[in-house]
Amino acid sequence: MNKKLRSYETDPVEIADGIYWVGYSNDFSKLHCNPYLIVEADEAVLIDGGNRDDFSHVMLKILRTGIKPDQIIRLIYQHYDPDLCGSLPQMEAIINRSDLKIISHSENNVFIRYYSAKTEMLDFRDLGHHFDFKTGRRLEFYATPFCHQPGSFVTLDRQTGTLFSSDLFGSFDDQWSLFLELSDSCRQCSDINTCPIHLPVCPMKGIIQFHQRVMTSNRAAAWTMQMIDSLDIDRIAPQHGSIINSKKDIRSIIHHLQSVQAVGIDFYLDEVSR
Repeated sequence: MNKKLRSYETDPVEIADGIYWVGYSNDFSKLHCNPYLIVEADEAVLIDGGNRDDFSHVMLKILRTGIKPDQIIRLIYQHYDPDLCGSLPQMEAIINRSDLKIISHSENNVFIRYYSAKTEMLDFRDLGHHFDFKTGRRLEFYATPFCHQPGSFVTLDRQTGTLFSSDLFGSFDDQWSLFLELSDSCRQCSDINTCPIHLPVCPMKGIIQFHQRVMTSNRAAAWTMQMIDSLDIDRIAPQHGSIINSKKDIRSIIHHLQSVQAVGIDFYLDEVSR
C-alpha cells in the first residue's frame, strides 16, 4: 500500500473550511465511500455516514478532527442505500444524544427506519430546504429525484461553496485518488474511448459509466445536471469517487455528463439490443 493511501486510512482530510473527508480507502476497492463531517464551532453534522463495516475507520477519523461524538447534532442521509446508512445504529449509540435528528426525505425515511427507528427523522422540505448551525452557517438542500432514488437530494454548504452530491459525480475507480484534477486535454475531450494524450486510465470514463449504470434515466439525469449547473459551486464532494476541486473541472464534467445519451433504462435497452 502506498504511503498516501496509508495516511488516508487513518487521518481525516480537511477539504474546505471546517469540512473533513472521513472516508476509508484501500488498494483493492473499486468503489470508495466518502462520508463527510462539517464542524462549526461546537456543533457538527455528518453527511452520508457510511456502511457498518467501515464504522470504526470513520469514527476514528471523526475523533481525530478534535470533536467528541456527542457534538454531532444531525445525520444527513441523501438517500437510503446501506453504503450511506449501514452504520446508523453504531452512530446513534456512540453519539448518544436524545436530541439527535436525521435529515433526509420522506421517501428515504421509509427505508432508513429499517436500519434504526430510534432517532427522529425529518424531511428537508419541512425545514424550508435548509439547516442552520447556531453560528448562522447554512446548508441548503436540493432535490435530485430519481438520481438515483425518488428521494435523493444534494447538500450545498453556502460558506465554502461545497456541494455534497451523494452518488452524483461518483465513479468506478481502478486507480483512486481523493482529489480529481483534469488536464486541458481531458476537459476538451469528446471521445472517452480514444485518449489524445494516452493516459493509462481515463478520468472521465469511470464517472460516465457509473452514471449510466446507477442513475435511472436520461430525463432524470438531464434535469438534475441542469439544476446543479445553475448553482454557485466551488467544489463537489461525491459519496463515491474523487472530490472535484475547481470550477472549470466542475463545468467540464457537467458538460460531459450532459452529452451522455444512454442512462439507466436507456443504457440497459441499448446493451440488450446489441
